[in-house]
Amino acid sequence: MLRSILLCTGLLLATAASAADPKPEIQRQPAPPQAVGATHTLRTIPEACARLEGRFTGDQVKPYAFAAVPTSARCQPRARLVDAEASKVSVANGWLLNDVIRVPSASCPSQQAVVRVWRHASPAAPPKLDAQGRSRIYLKDQLETARQGQLGAIPMFAVAMAVEGQACKKPG
Repeated sequence: MLRSILLCTGLLLATAASAADPKPEIQRQPAPPQAVGATHTLRTIPEACARLEGRFTGDQVKPYAFAAVPTSARCQPRARLVDAEASKVSVANGWLLNDVIRVPSASCPSQQAVVRVWRHASPAAPPKLDAQGRSRIYLKDQLETARQGQLGAIPMFAVAMAVEGQACKKPG
């Protein structure tokens, strides 16, 4: 009897914990295991002209190196990419969990890098249709809107990286 009560309590706590975590907009399986030293692309964010890449270092202190690198020198970003911790990202502040990328280590299966990508929900509406039924943006109108300080919010993405699981001991 006590065992079944504990089992039910554990299931309820696990269900409550998973319900508290926001569900990402993009659902994906974990990436294939990556070898130490192999740089791999995690995701590209075209709006921010950035590619997220990482690699396992084999170092006990800092086991995973992570960076956001520009996709092209000529790319014009339409969104900002910021650090999630510095931006105090939360659902209460209007952020949506966009993606969770899990990358296991090939040399240490109990350890994985987890990258969370958040997207700020900015209200963006397409331009109104003109008399011909087309959605058009005119430079003169946009310059006037900018002079009046009525530009819309710039879309933002925030990225946080963590290493989860047990660290493996080095042989020797």
